[in-house]
Amino acid sequence: MAFSLPDLPYAHDALADLGMSAETLEFHHDIHHKAYVDNGNKLIAGTEWEGKSVEDIITGTYQSGAVAQSGIFNNASQHWNHVQFWEMMGPGTGGMPGELEKALTESFGSVDKFKEDFAAAGAGQFGSGWCWLVKDKDGSLRVTKTENGVNPLCFGQTALLGCDVWEHSYYIDFRNKRPAYLSNFLEKLVNWDNVAGRM
Repeated sequence: MAFSLPDLPYAHDALADLGMSAETLEFHHDIHHKAYVDNGNKLIAGTEWEGKSVEDIITGTYQSGAVAQSGIFNNASQHWNHVQFWEMMGPGTGGMPGELEKALTESFGSVDKFKEDFAAAGAGQFGSGWCWLVKDKDGSLRVTKTENGVNPLCFGQTALLGCDVWEHSYYIDFRNKRPAYLSNFLEKLVNWDNVAGRM
């Protein structure tokens, strides 16, 4: 199945007052994400992966512990990651649903402790990568971080929330201040209804 670039679920300038500028989304979605789609389609053409779902391609090409993943994996995984990322954010998102707040409190002690752990994972990811809130195979909630394009699918986990900590995600708006970007993401950008729906 060919990859396709989805439209953003909001206008490019919809998050500008919340700390993510239209310029960031134009570069991030229209250029970076599009490149993963275009390159991924070229790489899977004529291979055993052509016609497979992006999830099957990711789990089928992931090499545990590999320093550099294959081009097919990298582009498929980053395409999937970004599709989730756009949906996990939104303008004018409401408060956190009660069932999610309860689950986070039970798992981390408090919502604030979850946010602290999530931000620390993102800030502590050396180089490019992602930080995640995942539902593990045993049903427990965990905060994780992954390098480059690796994502929770590789470990049989469900991604509830992910934050892109590649520099292209924050450098225009926050320069080298990754912790400030993560704090802003958690306080202003997360669509908590979407996160709760993934549980």
